[in-house]
Amino acid sequence: MPRWTCGIDGCDAAFDDVESAIVHQTNGHQRHECKVCGTIVPDGYFAIRHVFDEHTRAEFVRAYDADSAAVRRREEIKRDIEGEADLQSVIEQLDHTK
Repeated sequence: MPRWTCGIDGCDAAFDDVESAIVHQTNGHQRHECKVCGTIVPDGYFAIRHVFDEHTRAEFVRAYDADSAAVRRREEIKRDIEGEADLQSVIEQLDHTK
């Protein structure tokens, strides 16, 4: 049974490995414009990583009208992915699809 699902806009695509899920999110969905700074990033994991690595939690809450539960959920997703993903493999896969 696949462990990782996409989750973007109700997408229920499922994957056995997290790297495939990230590649799907990057290639299979529209880009996301950060509401804090306007940077365009792939939706999903890369959007979460961008906002929490580049901005404060308070900026995220204000820009996205989010609450503490939304912050915790995204921090959990980021932590789970980064605990398991081979991000170098993701980058290599994305480089091969250009």
